[in-house]
Amino acid sequence: MKNFSIRTIVAIGIGAAVFLVLAKFVAIPTGIPNTTIQTAYAFLALMGVVFGPIAGGLIGLIGHALNDATTYGYVWWSWVIVSLFVGFFIGLLGKRINVEEGEFGIKQMISFNIIQAVVQAVGWFLLAPVLDVLIYAEPANKVFTQGAFAGISNIVTVGVIGTILLASYAKTRTKSDSLAKE
Repeated sequence: MKNFSIRTIVAIGIGAAVFLVLAKFVAIPTGIPNTTIQTAYAFLALMGVVFGPIAGGLIGLIGHALNDATTYGYVWWSWVIVSLFVGFFIGLLGKRINVEEGEFGIKQMISFNIIQAVVQAVGWFLLAPVLDVLIYAEPANKVFTQGAFAGISNIVTVGVIGTILLASYAKTRTKSDSLAKE
């Protein structure tokens, strides 16, 4: 918890607010009930990699809960839990990708996309539908369809937009070997 600084707390607050705005206003409707293509997860992946698993998890939890509460009037906890899961595990596993050093080349891009795809597949293909059935007694065929669509669209969205965000962020960082001693 030594890295849980004021900077991280501020990032959680701002990150949750940005997640809410993206989920509410920069989502693409689909024909599947209560399921949209979300750009918010690309931002969540960036925040998880940069600020770590606790920040990523809390941004996913708070941002998704606020979006549900303001959009539907209630919180759909099974999917909120998956947003926490996705933010936490991309943040945890994403620490291997040290964008703070100004590096985000092909190797890091591939590693990031394998990590995010596996984490999201577990979350959306398995965890979300199982929790929907256990918590809300939803029909399995409905929730596994929703989970599959959400998972695939989130994997693609994070793969494209998340990769661009991380590459752009890495370019703003100073490479550790970029300064020469005179």
